[in-house]
Amino acid sequence: MTAPLFESSIKSLPLLGRGKVRDIYAVGEDKLLVVTTDRLSAFDVILPDPIPGKGQVLTAVADFWFGKLAHVIPNHLTGIDPETVVGGEDEKAQVRDRAIVVRRLKPLPIEAVARGYLIGSGWKDYQTTGKVCGIELPVGLKLAQQLPQPIFTPATKAEVGDHDENIDFATVERLIGAELAAKVRDVTLRLYKEAALYARVRGIIIADTKFEFGQDETGRLYLIDEILTPDSSRFWPADQYQMGTSPPSFDKQFIRDYLETLDWDKKAPGPRLPPEIIANTAAKYREALSRLVGVSA
Repeated sequence: MTAPLFESSIKSLPLLGRGKVRDIYAVGEDKLLVVTTDRLSAFDVILPDPIPGKGQVLTAVADFWFGKLAHVIPNHLTGIDPETVVGGEDEKAQVRDRAIVVRRLKPLPIEAVARGYLIGSGWKDYQTTGKVCGIELPVGLKLAQQLPQPIFTPATKAEVGDHDENIDFATVERLIGAELAAKVRDVTLRLYKEAALYARVRGIIIADTKFEFGQDETGRLYLIDEILTPDSSRFWPADQYQMGTSPPSFDKQFIRDYLETLDWDKKAPGPRLPPEIIANTAAKYREALSRLVGVSA
């Protein structure tokens, strides 16, 4: 395995910005190089220790889903080899198996979240109001219970260091217009349902997931960012699922659970991680790839 990459340093392209996990560079006027690092964020704080191999796993998982779900909606991939747009062996090594070249699109200002199970912020909302993002749910649901049907529970997009906030559908309509909001909702739920059916056969429950969308100059809608990875989804092993308890997971919930045991205020800087936590987290990411795609990292 190659050394972990906490931050890329591509000098041959203009750096546009760094997110919680991804570094973005301009490739001409109409394309982007997206480098998925091994950084890990939890509670919207970037932790100081990278997770070895995480970037390659996320890239492989997202690429798999982009191909599998391309019949539902077009995506931002160009098919251009990232190694052909950077200079020198050092930069090629930085992008190998962890970067993509994508179309430069205008992102929508929302996170499109689909939930099939009641967990996380949805569970907290339900306990307080009986609703999730304004959607009334049946009385008496338990933690981690499967919902009668998947629901669309959008959120605002937060800057690095800030927290996403759940919003209702009416707010989405105000932000992007009623017609586009309905299309985003319908596509989000279709993507989730198709992915959840496939993953269930592979022994994984996708409890919830988030998608991001962008538009080209004509207004055509595209799927962008990452999709259905352990970072953007809550993956549970189906054989260990039990309603009423928070199931073990293949995603960064493992890290969240560890951090909850610490005396930390969930503000930057994040705490250092013990070697065993890093190793166990890396193993969970690799297992998610193996189960879903049938290959190992």
